This record gives sequence, C-alpha cells and structure tokens, in this order.
Amino acid sequence: MAPPPKSDKITRICQENSPIMHPDLPSLNALRAFEAAARLQSVKQAAKELHVTHGAVSRQVRALEEELGVALFAKEGRGVKLTDAGILLRDAAGDAFARLDGACAELKRRSEEAPFVLGCPGSLLARWFIPRLDRLNRALPELRLQLSASEGELDPRRPGLDATLLFAEPPWPADMRVFELAAERIGPVLSPRHPRFAELRQAPPQALLGEALLHTASRPQAWPQWTSAQGLQPARLHFGQGFEHLYYLLEAAVAGLGVAIAPEPLVADELAAGRLAAPWGFVETRARLALWAPARGADRRAEALARWLRHELMEMPS
Repeated sequence: MAPPPKSDKITRICQENSPIMHPDLPSLNALRAFEAAARLQSVKQAAKELHVTHGAVSRQVRALEEELGVALFAKEGRGVKLTDAGILLRDAAGDAFARLDGACAELKRRSEEAPFVLGCPGSLLARWFIPRLDRLNRALPELRLQLSASEGELDPRRPGLDATLLFAEPPWPADMRVFELAAERIGPVLSPRHPRFAELRQAPPQALLGEALLHTASRPQAWPQWTSAQGLQPARLHFGQGFEHLYYLLEAAVAGLGVAIAPEPLVADELAAGRLAAPWGFVETRARLALWAPARGADRRAEALARWLRHELMEMPS
C-alpha cells in the first residue's frame, strides 16, 4: 500500500473539531510566523507585525516546512507564492488565530467588567482609603472596586485578589508588578486630650523615653526605628498599653490615652483636623507604600489605580 500523500498530514493537523490538541501540532510560534507571512504575502511585513527580525520569520517557516514535510511557499519569479499545502494551512491557521484572538478579547472584556478586588490592611483602609473612596469612585467608575480588609499578614498572591495595597520593603518579587507609591514615613502622635499635651509638644524627642508609649503587635519595629533615627537608644524605650491592631492604637491616641506611632498617611486627616499633633515630625524608613498586582495576566485597572493613589498621596495635607 502506498503511503498517504504528505498533504493529508496537513489536513489531519488542521482538523478544527477535535476537542484534544493533536500530538503532531507544530510550534505555535512557527504557525504564527507562517500565518502572518501568508496573510500579508510578505516575510518582511510579517516580521514587522510580530516585532521580530526578517530572519526569525524565515527560520520559523523553514522549521515548519521541515516538520510537516511539505513546502508551504514556492518560488515565483523573484518572489514566492503559497503552494496548495500553504493555502490549506493559511486558511486553517488564520481561522484558528482569529478565533483565539476573539476569545482572548472576550475574556479580557469580561475580566475588566468584573469588580476589581483590592486587598488592604484594615487600618489603612479605615483611616486613609475609605475617606477618599467617594473621590476614587468618581475618578475611576470603571474600576467597580471591591475591598478586602485584613489586619494579619497580607498575601498579595491570595486567590481572588486583583491587587494589594500595603507597606513593605524591597526587593520586589519577580512574579508581581509592584507600583511604588510613596516612601513610608513614621512618627509619634498625641492628642490635645492627652493630660500632658502642652508640656510634651514643646519637649525634645528624648522626652518620650520617659513616657509609657502606646504600641501595637502588628508593627513592633516602629518605635525602635524612629528612636534610632533620632539618635536615641531603643533600649531606653518604655512601653505602656499595647494593642493588637494599628487602628485601635490610633483610636487610643485620639482619645488622649498616650503617645502612639504611625505611618504619616494614617494620621494625615487627624493632623489636618487638629485631633492629633506630631510635634517631633516623621522619619523615612526603608519600606514603601506600594500597590502589588500579579505579573501574569496583568489588569490595566491596576495601573489606573496606582496613578490615582500617587496623586492622592501627593495631595495629602502635610
């Protein structure tokens, strides 16, 4: 029995209705290079469309011809034309890539119509983000933001999150797109309701070494960082009432129960309203407030949100 013609192999590979990928399917890169060259009738134009070199397209087409065992282009004068096998593969590949492009566009449209789920520490959410939420919704109505708060360790890779807003120190992982928004600045704050407010607000930083300082388990490094930046010894710090979360710590400070320490954005509104004061200022740490989004399947809405957040942080009252 004579072997089947080589063109039958093309037909078999290009069957459209098989639910399982055929094991003989060639490289998709090679198919894409051939499809572009065949559709545009030019290797040069195909290279331009695919953002590769002329030689790269030619090599992919030659490799495809070798794998299939048939010629897809034939010389015609000073140019080339498609063979019958090339026409068959062009039509099948063109239809397949068109369907793939359409499906991907539809999936992307559906993704961008879904709510954008943002993870955020509860303290940052309550004290900075929510007061600006109405402005955000008016500026980016297409975001359809859905918030997910946490006071524990935030995992930016948690399923269901499109992005995460948090303070963290570089270096950044390769599998995440990290939009740096602002350097973290921390400083002590106290309320006019504090019994010794008038005295403390005029005192130098070392006066805090004699205070029973409010602190939180979620940020144990904050007081030592600030003290070291002031040239003081962290070992001389005296801690008073502790709180599990930063939100409760700041509520205690507003109530006049002691001196607390916090990132500047979380107390900016209280400082502007006079509910808190920061007589000793803020110091920069190695951490950054950043928006984290998965690098794979990047959502353009994360970029728009990062731009808006940067603008809001720049407009924050000092």
